[in-house]
Amino acid sequence: MKVGLILGDQLSLSLPTLSALNQKCDRLVMAEVADEAIYVKHHKQKIAFIFSAMRHFAGDLEKAGWQVDYYRYGEHDFGDFTSLITEQYADAEEVVVTHCGEYRLQQCIDHDWPQKSGVPVRCLDDTRFLCTPDFFQQWASGKKQLRMEFFYREMRRHTGLLMEGDEPAGGQWNYDSNNRQPYKGKTPLPPVLAFERDAIDQQVLSLVADQFPDHIGSLDDFQWGTTREQAQQALDHFIEHRLPHFGDYQDAMVTGEDTLFHSLLSPYINIGLLDPMAVCQAAEQAYYAGDAPLNAVEGFIRQIIGWREYVRGIYWLLMPDYAQENRLGNTRKLPAYYWTGETKMHCMAECFRNTLDHAYAHHIQRLMVTGNFALLLGVLPEAICQWYLKVYADAFDWVELPNTLGMVMHADGGYLGSKPYAASGSYINRMSDYCKHCQYNVKTSTEEDSCPFNSLYWHFVHRHRQQFAGNHRMRMIYRNMERMDSTKVDAMLARAELLLADPDAL
Repeated sequence: MKVGLILGDQLSLSLPTLSALNQKCDRLVMAEVADEAIYVKHHKQKIAFIFSAMRHFAGDLEKAGWQVDYYRYGEHDFGDFTSLITEQYADAEEVVVTHCGEYRLQQCIDHDWPQKSGVPVRCLDDTRFLCTPDFFQQWASGKKQLRMEFFYREMRRHTGLLMEGDEPAGGQWNYDSNNRQPYKGKTPLPPVLAFERDAIDQQVLSLVADQFPDHIGSLDDFQWGTTREQAQQALDHFIEHRLPHFGDYQDAMVTGEDTLFHSLLSPYINIGLLDPMAVCQAAEQAYYAGDAPLNAVEGFIRQIIGWREYVRGIYWLLMPDYAQENRLGNTRKLPAYYWTGETKMHCMAECFRNTLDHAYAHHIQRLMVTGNFALLLGVLPEAICQWYLKVYADAFDWVELPNTLGMVMHADGGYLGSKPYAASGSYINRMSDYCKHCQYNVKTSTEEDSCPFNSLYWHFVHRHRQQFAGNHRMRMIYRNMERMDSTKVDAMLARAELLLADPDAL
């Protein structure tokens, strides 16, 4: 008998593990183990989402004719997969598994599982991704810097998405310049999609509340779908109601509006309930049917076949050394409000509220608010990477680490991004209504009530001048600083020093 072990982010009927096994004589194994739930203290909703989706998927497998051994959290003594295999499946002919999404666990698969259990382990390539590690390595070979835009063009050619022969649909590869509008309320917001909670959901929510009470976040407003059918409903809802305006407002932020026109599909894609190529094809079809404009569809597809595949390629190309990168020499800990959400900075408080309530925040809230602030403070990259991994339902190490360490924190010296995504409060003010509701003044940088982002931005630019002065994308910033009145510069830096002395007070 062969045993196929299916992980919590591999809930796909097209998983290579299934193709390698025989329904009649082999068994599938799924387990909710403590190591994966608590090695970092994941958001309560993240655990509930994955556990419930796993239980529903196990039911789908049984209906399809598979023999499934399912181990529920709290109903067994196996703390990790290694002990489960060793104690329950030591007589198996072979353990079959699909390559996982985390270097830590992959090391266990490659070494601990076969060595400690004595059972041969066959690890299959994850064909659910559109770019193999070998393809990415070949593309990256010989390049000093890996620019996503050029990788994205290769992926457009590779997949044929939005291609007209050898040329991109509409004549341009990228329509980002059209996708930076603030939301002013004229376009009606899409209807809310709500799912009925079944008995499995209720059981899991009760389990998480009981077993993980000290984990971050709330279960009060759990909105995620947990079945393949619900994930498909979420995709259909996005295509019909959100995609037409996704491009225009994908960078916008509005007080009290937690999702705007964003898809909320990344958790479903990342655990296997939705196939990334099928998602992209659905968006592409909406464009060709005249139901969504090209700037929206191209921007959405770029997030999946561009950024998603790109960061996975970087992760497996550079791990494990990549996780230790800290080129800016940051040492600060995360302020307490990253956990409590209690801060006088309205923009930060809004993003934390969304995060705590829903295990969600869209990419601009992550990159240009909470991430930007960690960058300006000089937070230790490991600390902010761990935070993102814990708090978001779609966060898995392969996608979270390069995005945070490379894109947010610029800790890899510019390998992923050609310039740091540092910004003052002006960017937030331009793309949101947050500043109108804040007690800090976004228009000033030296006074006691000045927006903290402003002086901290210039302090960041000043203290890293040696690293960035030669960066062609930063030259204008340094020229602007040189033209400033020296008294004002000194006052901004002094204001920033006061903030840095006690960032928890903000």
